[in-house]
Amino acid sequence: RESYIVTVTGDRMELGTSRLTLTNEENNPTVSSIEQIRVERLVHRLMIMSDTDHHLTALLQRKAHAKYLMGGLNYLPEYFSGLDASKSWICFWIIHSLELLDEMPSSNHINRMVTYLSKLQSPTGGFGGGPQQLAHLAPTYAATCALMICGTQQAYDVIDRESMYKFLLSRKCPDGSFTMHENGEVDIRGVYCALAVASLLNILTPELTEGVPEWLARCQTYEGGFGGDVGLEAHGGYTYCGLAAIVILDSVHLIDKDLLVYWLQDRQMRLEGGFQGRPNKLVDGCYSFWQGASFPLVDEYIINPEQYNPDDDSDAISFGENEGGWCFNQLALQEYLYICCEDDHGGLRDKPGVRRDFYHTCYTLSGLSIAQHNPHYHPESKTIYGRAENLLVPNDPIYNITPRNVAKAKAYFSAKPKIQ
Repeated sequence: RESYIVTVTGDRMELGTSRLTLTNEENNPTVSSIEQIRVERLVHRLMIMSDTDHHLTALLQRKAHAKYLMGGLNYLPEYFSGLDASKSWICFWIIHSLELLDEMPSSNHINRMVTYLSKLQSPTGGFGGGPQQLAHLAPTYAATCALMICGTQQAYDVIDRESMYKFLLSRKCPDGSFTMHENGEVDIRGVYCALAVASLLNILTPELTEGVPEWLARCQTYEGGFGGDVGLEAHGGYTYCGLAAIVILDSVHLIDKDLLVYWLQDRQMRLEGGFQGRPNKLVDGCYSFWQGASFPLVDEYIINPEQYNPDDDSDAISFGENEGGWCFNQLALQEYLYICCEDDHGGLRDKPGVRRDFYHTCYTLSGLSIAQHNPHYHPESKTIYGRAENLLVPNDPIYNITPRNVAKAKAYFSAKPKIQ
């Protein structure tokens, strides 16, 4: 990572020989440019206040994070009523964070979560965000992944695969896209959620996937990333969903791989070290996963396919080397997460000055795990900022649950009858 001498004077910030101002190319102040300078000032202040050997001494507040997360399993304050349609997501955010921390709750807590999630399943297939709510692809993914993490036979058997398949198929459109729910909007996130669930449950069929790769490829923009629908602006969350879905369908050959990698690399912020969601936006801890998890997929399917499949004769793309293995600065990302996102009382946040929450705790830890663990052709190599005990459990970049739970679930459901 490059180092810069930063001087702030009035509305200007000096970074080495380059100058960032509050104006854009049209010489007019914008909300984005003003906020960018404000965040850079705050991040820089926190970084220069940290110890000079922070890269060696930083310690993940594992127990504090686990305590904060377990508190959410036991009790949610009144203000969470605004997330009444996101209860399946709250279960996923908490249980996934705990599995990454290797601080899984007791069997009693797991059984209670399984029982609760069973109440969110619709009689017509799929899951809603809360009891007796409309089935929706997003909470269906969240509930399915939470059950896979719980990992018991009781958890697996909650899911009605026949009705799940009918629900997923009912959401498919003739052009290969999916609607999020009945009479709902088309969204690339829905496509990813449907394919991720179907591949975990062994219900991925040609009927379900026909035309989907081509629709996904049309969502890639001239910038290189993916939009939420054909013709929309590229965005980190949509890009991850599009790429992961393309990988599930083994159709990476349909996209512009060079543009995708360049767009992803440009999203890591020069001073902060974290990722932004799209150009001219601020750094955000959650994009540690939404952007960061795309890099292992890029490595396996675009840059170094021969390392994963010796018989692969496709042309690999060279983008230079980076310490660790992924083609982004893994240590700079971790530095941002430790200095700017950790709450001393547990939980992680978007950026300095913002409150902690379960969502950002989940996705910052998910991205932190990705940044620590290098390609499997370097199995003994880890890229750890701070102390060795900061190492998290590995995270699967396709499903965002741990590889051991992916393998366990797929083994269980592969023994189930094929959906006709």
